[in-house]
Amino acid sequence: MDDTASTLGRVAGAPPDDGTVRVRREGWARLGAADLGIDVDAMAEDLAELAAAYQDLPADPYARATHRFRRYSHAVHLPWTGELSYVPGAPDEEFGTVTEYWQDEHNPEYPRVRRRLPDIPPALRGNRLLDALIRADLGHALWLEDLHRVPVYVGIHLIALGVHGRDEVAVSSPDCLHQDGGSPATFTFAHLVGRRNVEGGENVIATPGSAGRCPDALPPEDIHARFVLTEPLDGYGVHDRRVSHYVGPVRLGAAGGDGRRDILIVGIAPYTPGL
Repeated sequence: MDDTASTLGRVAGAPPDDGTVRVRREGWARLGAADLGIDVDAMAEDLAELAAAYQDLPADPYARATHRFRRYSHAVHLPWTGELSYVPGAPDEEFGTVTEYWQDEHNPEYPRVRRRLPDIPPALRGNRLLDALIRADLGHALWLEDLHRVPVYVGIHLIALGVHGRDEVAVSSPDCLHQDGGSPATFTFAHLVGRRNVEGGENVIATPGSAGRCPDALPPEDIHARFVLTEPLDGYGVHDRRVSHYVGPVRLGAAGGDGRRDILIVGIAPYTPGL
């Protein structure tokens, strides 16, 4: 085994081979805690700390009426050393620091808009569960040769859909099947952190040609799967160029109190040379 392969095999939190094989073979896979190689009981305190970070997420500054709340930061992973380093955000009067979020033309709601989103709190960056999830996701992506010998960009996104009344609907962006764009080596992973008193939030995985359309408008053969994430750390991963994905709106459930759906999104792509 050469040094590169040996290093890849030692990625902390690397998942069992079956999940990686499914992503590699089919372009997507359902991924729970067992697939991620994470002991939920051992990480209980870190899960509680991560969940608490969602309670004061700022409203999306670009869509304050959508009942969507979020924070976002960048990190860089060096596959040959295993190092994961967060990129400092830019100073901002309202949020302290912000990080630029860019989806080129792949988000029809914000085409070619460089959104500046509030950063993840520095204290959360030492959370063992967050680190383990990121490294497990890297383990599902690093089979791709394009990611072996370049710094790997990691986008860490905390997103909550929250509703208070029966007339409220919380929506993700974009509100259609989509791809996240960029390199052919782009991957997106989603991990449920918490869900209470909401209805909806269905995830759909479909063909890449379905991007820009609503799931109910597609023929059945274009849809790979429809499912709802219900348990902490339930999730999925997609190799972006090979599928499209979607999450439906959420509404208030029948139990008392507010409704919330808290999700962690981890995006992975190679950094490209600027010279």
